Amino acid sequence: MSAPLPEEFHLLLDRDGSLIVFQQKDASWAGLLAFTSEGLARQFCAISHLDVAEIVSIARDDRESISRLIADVKRRAVRNLLLDLDYATGRCLRVEFDGAGFGAAVEHQFIPGGHRR
Repeated sequence: MSAPLPEEFHLLLDRDGSLIVFQQKDASWAGLLAFTSEGLARQFCAISHLDVAEIVSIARDDRESISRLIADVKRRAVRNLLLDLDYATGRCLRVEFDGAGFGAAVEHQFIPGGHRR
């Protein structure tokens, strides 16, 4: 059973305007970081010491923008969206991409400390 998705996703942009992704050490793929609130996004940045230029949001029902977003990140070996990643514990909700939209959402556990930025 898939977990419900939020009405809005908050995404992180670096100083060059690129979306920030998370990659487990030695993994061939990455996940797009997204949060259910701006507060959780800011908390992740503070704990991880991630230098973020901007937090942007996209509505779950904005299918055209979601489709473009997924097409863009798939070119960068990004396979899913990592929702509310807890930097300290490695827990998050992994939302698979299904074509140009979102597919199954399942609980996921990364190995804490085993990451690249």
